[in-house]
Amino acid sequence: MPGLLRWTAAHPDWRADAEPGGSDDWGQMVGCGLYELVDRVVLIDPLLPDAPRRREFLRWLDERVAGRAVSILTTIRWHRRDRAELAERYARNGSRPWNYVPPGVEQRPLRGAGETLFWLPAVATLVCGDRVIGAEGPGAGRELRVCPQSWLSQVRADRREVAALLRPLLALAIERVLVSHGEPVLRAGHAALARAIAEAQDAEQR
Repeated sequence: MPGLLRWTAAHPDWRADAEPGGSDDWGQMVGCGLYELVDRVVLIDPLLPDAPRRREFLRWLDERVAGRAVSILTTIRWHRRDRAELAERYARNGSRPWNYVPPGVEQRPLRGAGETLFWLPAVATLVCGDRVIGAEGPGAGRELRVCPQSWLSQVRADRREVAALLRPLLALAIERVLVSHGEPVLRAGHAALARAIAEAQDAEQR
């Protein structure tokens, strides 16, 4: 979609030997978002590729930014990633590159779950960090799920409570859901999120 892009990069802390279902059990490639406004480019949870792609990617990003101000937003504290390097790179383009939420982007905090989602109403897109993840393998690109309980050890909320915190988002006309882990949902995002919420709540009741 024009003005909305997602890229992936290899996370430096990925572990091939992670315990299945554990807090370190996630795919090597993680997603990052770019959203273009008229006078500003928003980067969400940006992670730069490793060499040799890094230099080429930065050239591409410079061309995309094209001198505009840049906002760098973070969904969850683990996702600070390369924000410091990029904030320094684009500081000359305008003030407040870190955590400035411009008009056209809305914060949707999950209080007690340690995460802030971002809603982009003009493109009907919800951007998530760790609390909503995409499917991998069969069905990838169509399904979402609430993160495993093992990912919630440092916050107050459990999976069922995270699902309850997510439920008000169903008031939004969500078409796309961009995720950090797994495949994004690019169509019928509202229905996919509703299924993920229902599954988490039902699973915790059993």
